[in-house]
Amino acid sequence: MTSIFDEAGKVIPITVIEAGPCTVTQVKTKETDGYEAVQVGFGEAKKIAKPQAGHLAKLKIQNLKLKTLREFEIGEDEALKVGDKITVDTFNVGDMVNVSGISKGKGFAGTIKRHNFHRGPKSHGSHNYRAPGSIGAGYPQHVMRGQKLPGQMGAEKVTVKNLKVITIDPDKNLIALRGAVPGPNKGILLIKGIR
Repeated sequence: MTSIFDEAGKVIPITVIEAGPCTVTQVKTKETDGYEAVQVGFGEAKKIAKPQAGHLAKLKIQNLKLKTLREFEIGEDEALKVGDKITVDTFNVGDMVNVSGISKGKGFAGTIKRHNFHRGPKSHGSHNYRAPGSIGAGYPQHVMRGQKLPGQMGAEKVTVKNLKVITIDPDKNLIALRGAVPGPNKGILLIKGIR
């Protein structure tokens, strides 16, 4: 993340993302696969597994080693063919987009960090400093589903909605969005335009 100034001199917090170019590696149709979708690849890998190498060899593009392959549903009116490049030119300044990604993993966390519980009193012999407290009654003799308990925090899919496209740099494949996006540096994101 960084920040820039607009024409009025106001500070705008932005996240700069390298978006593309993504190569269309497969187009799925209702006749062959039963649904409409497109598979795209992004990034350059040093080595790829043999199944992916065989899949990409069908494209007839020399030395194509894509790091990440993802599949997206498309409408029947969208015409993409294998080998097409999807770049930042797809977006315009001022567009609103949704950004999805895998959030930063925080490991195993207690209820205070994970669910913002309050701690117990530290004086008068209390031993309930960071314990969650009661998690159920005597009946029905089991912990009810959905209780807020300690466990794995983060490392889950998060979508941030309605981010505005501030600037686009087609030469460097960069797009700047207003606000924060989920995930760590060098994480893979899905940027989806709002229709």
